[in-house]
Parts: sequence; structure tokens; C-alpha cells
Amino acid sequence: MPNNRSELTIAVIASGIDEEYQQAILRGIHRYAAQHHVNIAHFIAFGGILANPKYDQGEYNIFELPNFSLFDGVILLTNTFSGALAEENLYPRIRAAGIPAVSIDRELGDLYHIGIRNAEAMEQITRHLIEAHGVRRLNYISGPDTNTESMERFEAFSKVLQEHDILLEPQRVYHGTFRAKDGRRAIESFLQSDLEFPEAIVCANDAMAISAVLTLEENGIHCPEHVLVSGFDNIFHARNFSPALTTVERPLAQSGALACEIICRHVAGEQLPRLTELSAVPIFSESCGCKPADTEDITAYKKRSFQMTESTLRDISRNDQMACSLVECDDFDEYINALKSFVLKTKCEEFYLCLNDNWHTRQIQQEVGYTGQMPADSYITKGYSDRILMPLSYYDGKFHQDKSFISQDILPRLRLNSDKTRNMYFVPLHFRERCLGYFAIVNSAFPLDSALFHSWSINISNTLENFRKLLCLDEIVQELDKLYAIDSLTGIYNRNGFKRCTQEIFETCIEERRTVMVMFADMDGLKTINDNYGHKVGDHAIRSIASVLQEACRHGEIACRFGGDEFFIFGVDYSEEKAVALRDKIMSNLEICNRNSGQEYQLSVSLGACITIPPKDSTIFQLISVADNRMYEEKKKKNPSKYLKQPPAKPLAGAGA
Repeated sequence: MPNNRSELTIAVIASGIDEEYQQAILRGIHRYAAQHHVNIAHFIAFGGILANPKYDQGEYNIFELPNFSLFDGVILLTNTFSGALAEENLYPRIRAAGIPAVSIDRELGDLYHIGIRNAEAMEQITRHLIEAHGVRRLNYISGPDTNTESMERFEAFSKVLQEHDILLEPQRVYHGTFRAKDGRRAIESFLQSDLEFPEAIVCANDAMAISAVLTLEENGIHCPEHVLVSGFDNIFHARNFSPALTTVERPLAQSGALACEIICRHVAGEQLPRLTELSAVPIFSESCGCKPADTEDITAYKKRSFQMTESTLRDISRNDQMACSLVECDDFDEYINALKSFVLKTKCEEFYLCLNDNWHTRQIQQEVGYTGQMPADSYITKGYSDRILMPLSYYDGKFHQDKSFISQDILPRLRLNSDKTRNMYFVPLHFRERCLGYFAIVNSAFPLDSALFHSWSINISNTLENFRKLLCLDEIVQELDKLYAIDSLTGIYNRNGFKRCTQEIFETCIEERRTVMVMFADMDGLKTINDNYGHKVGDHAIRSIASVLQEACRHGEIACRFGGDEFFIFGVDYSEEKAVALRDKIMSNLEICNRNSGQEYQLSVSLGACITIPPKDSTIFQLISVADNRMYEEKKKKNPSKYLKQPPAKPLAGAGA
């Protein structure tokens, strides 16, 4: 364990820091960290927002990034992501690193655990509604069924109903996800139910409760006149909502500070209890018809609300500008330069753009393997590439373009000896489940203070994906161009490619009265090889001839497969002597190929050349015709049977050449 360091760096694992629950805990962590010079590295996901499993996979992949051996401890906000992720992935890695870890609100193995007595407070709220207000029909809006805290609150609610002999019908329970949208959906479900409408609605958190009250009002049902509503968490909007919510005050900031303190004391060698429980306090307010709780001063509330509105409008404008600016960039350097101005607007002290070294590669494989199935996609969906590119970094008041680094290091400047505490936020960059990389932003209020921080990061992800697609499109165009210009069997130019490469040169030679040479090469005995050994062997022979010709072109000549077993070579500033030298080189290469091939046939070509200063308005293909005639005269002198060393026992069948 790295407890010999002069200052500590603690990793924090959390999802959805745009919500008040997470923010309250984080601010408690930050308060203690600032007082004790502890650096905090947040690994942040925004999962469960878009109801898209592939998107969530891309978000939660950021939890694969931390190499826990680089940290002095870990704090997990386990209530913000799935228990399976914590138990099956994070817990084993933390234990393997041998560092202290604190799980807030949910027990995780033998880690330190800070819990809050949710059940006790929920029982008090439910008893209050039944005993103080005399209600007998109660509906419930729950959090996730797999969430320990959610289950505790629901069990406490159910327990009190049993104590008062109140039947809890299944239709009176809506199973949500702790998101505000669940409050609306729950009310819509209750309104459609055949059961008599409830006298009270108990919600597992404030966000769902506020949404529920607003939806009730839209349907002409007023709180608390027609129905009582309670929440849980006592968030800012619950305290200042109208009606002010009956809710539960939880010591969230205290739990964050305590988690940080536990790790620091553990590293210092203290023996500490594994479990700590904090008390939650019910607050009875207007939404259940009770006396209003003390709310914030109206002047302060108006000022804060105006500041929040102004800040949100400013961030929306910046995000819109950012999206438009980045999407209009024509190349990656322009993209990086455009991104710089928006990095500065976050007022961060450091920023790092970290990309997988294969983030821009094509994802669709082109060739089908011998199994007949497409090869597996090459992009990363879990973890990160071994090396990380850093095309943009900002620190010490300047922008830099640093070299790549090993992903296990997370960040080259992860740990610095600094007089100032560093709050680092690592945020995923991805398109659906496809991992592009991540960015790190240091000592900026933007991640916690702005409701648009997630949108800001989505902007970077989406514009990077746009660039990736443009790069892939360029690659596809290049491949299509190769298909147009390159012979697929031999890899040398086809007729289209030959014309493209030689036309301009040929026209220049006409204007400048320079000599050109066109040599026609026709493979001898291809039919004999195909008939005796099969067309696959014939294809191999064609490829061998192409290699022989290409190898002989050492002085800028251009070789081409015209089609079938016909080839030609184009050269500039040629004389008869140079043509003879080229011919001798081809024959020499052919002899070497035959000697080393181990094949039962001999490769041979017939050659014919035309050397001339091309007249005006002539074409290359007119010269090819002349060379073809000369080649044909040579071919007529040859005996096709000599190309076989010996006939095979049985002819082999094969595909067409």
C-alpha cells in the first residue's frame, strides 16, 4: 500500500453527479480533502439516464479505467450504480490492490461501510401519515428493486402498513429508478388504476415526489388538499418547493467527509470499526398538511434561483456554440484548436483529452474469413487500449500536445507534488458501447456546478464519433479507388489504373517530343496449366508473372495486368538498349522464379515492344496494338508443350482464373 507518500490521492467511483444526492456527498469529501491536503480523482459515469443499455455500457466503462494500485484509497457511491458492477468488477480489483475502501449507503464485502438509517426515518414518515393525518389508502413510488437502500425504504413502509392492518395492493406500488420521470409515470399509472385514488403517496426520494406533485396539479389534484405526498433526502428543491415537501434529512455531506477521514486514518495506521451508521431525521412540512419547515430566506432563495437560471442559460449557449463549432471542423487539427477555447471556458486548471490508440479505426471488417463468418468487430467495448493518445492537454496555463502513455498509468500527471489540492474528474468518451477514450478535467467547478456538464461531455463524444466516421469514409474511398485502379488478383494496376497513371505522362511526352516504350507481355501456356493443374494453380502462375514483371521495373516503369494472362509495361525516355535490358531482366527473374518455385510447370512469357516518339493525337492503346503484334510474332515460334515438366497423374479441378 502506497502509504509512504507525503500526500494522499483517493479515487471516487460515482454515477450521475448532476443530482443533489451525489453532489452533497462529494462536497463533504471535498471539504475534508481540502482541509487535509488530499487529492481526489473522480471516475464519473452518467448511466441509467437514456434507458439505452448500450449507452450505459459505454458510460460505465469508465470504471474499468482506475488502476487502484496507484491510489491510497477508494470511496464508492455504490447507491448510484448497479450492485452487480460493484460486486463482480470493482470489489475484486480493490481487494487485489490492497488499499482501504469505503462504500457509502450499501455494504460491499468486507469494505468499510457508512450507512444511514433509512428504515427508521421511513417508518416515522409513514406512521406520521397514518396516525397524525388518519390516512388509510397509501400508494408508494419506489426506487430500483435491486437497490439495497430502495429495498430498505420499501420494507419499512410495508412494515408500518402491516402494523396498522392496512393491505398493500400491488397496484398501489410503482417501481421506478429514483429518477424524476418516475414520479410522472407513477401518477399516470395510479390515475389509470381501477383502485380508489390514494389519500397519501409516499415516495422513495424527493425528485420523484416533486415530479409527482406537478403531475397531480396538471390533473387538477392538489397537494395537500386532495392528497398528501412525502419524499426522502431533503434536497434544495424539496425545501423550497411549493408546497415544501415532507421529507427526510440525511447526513450526506457528513457521510462523504467521514469516508475520506476513514481512509486517511487507516493509512495512518489506526484501527477503525468497519461499520458506521448515521441517523436520518424526518421533516414534516406542507406537502402532508403540517406546519412549514424553516425554509431558506426568500431573498437568498430568489438570488440563488436567478444565479442557477442564468448559469444554465449561459451553459446552454456555450454547449450550442461548442456543438456547432466542433462539427464544422474539416480536419482533426482544426477540431483540437476549436476545442481549446471551450476548455478555457470551464475555468479549469488542467485538462487532458485521452483517446484509445485505435479510436479512429474502421469497425467493419471487409473480408470474410475461411469460416464464412465476419471477423469480430475491432472496436473496444470494455476497458481501454494498451496505449492512450493525448492530442490535447492543458496545464501550467498552456496547451500541450504530449506523447502517448500506457493506459495503466491513467494520466502522466496523475500524482503531482503540489501546494494545492487537486480535484480530478475522469469522464468517458464513447458512442453507444464503443469506447473512444476519456477526458480528465482538474480543479474546475464546472462538473458539479453545471447541470449541463454531461451534455458538454456528450458534445465531445459525438463530435469525435463524427470525425471517426469521416476518417473511415476516407479509408473506404481509398479502398474503392484501389478496387477501381488495382487488379485484385495480382496487386498491380489494372487497365483503369494504368490509364490514370500514364495518361498525363503520355501527353507530356507528345508535347516535349520524348520517347515512350510500351512492352506487351503475354503469359505462355496458361491454358495448359489450367487444364492440367486447375485454375487455382493458374491464378498462382498469373500472380508469379506479375511479380516477375513488377520486380523488373526499377526505373519508374509502370506495370499493368490488361486482363487474363496479358500484361504491359510503360516507360519514358526509352531506347532500344534500355528495352533490351528490361527484357533481359524479366527473363532473368523468370529463370530464378522457375528454379525456386518447386512447381511442375515452367513460367514463360512472350514479349513485344514498341518504342517511339508518340505523334500528336495518338493514344497509348495504339502503341499497345503495335507491341501486341510484335509479341504475337514471338509467341508463334514457341511450342506450348514445353511449359510442362511432366504431366500430372490426374487433372485437378478448380475455380476460374
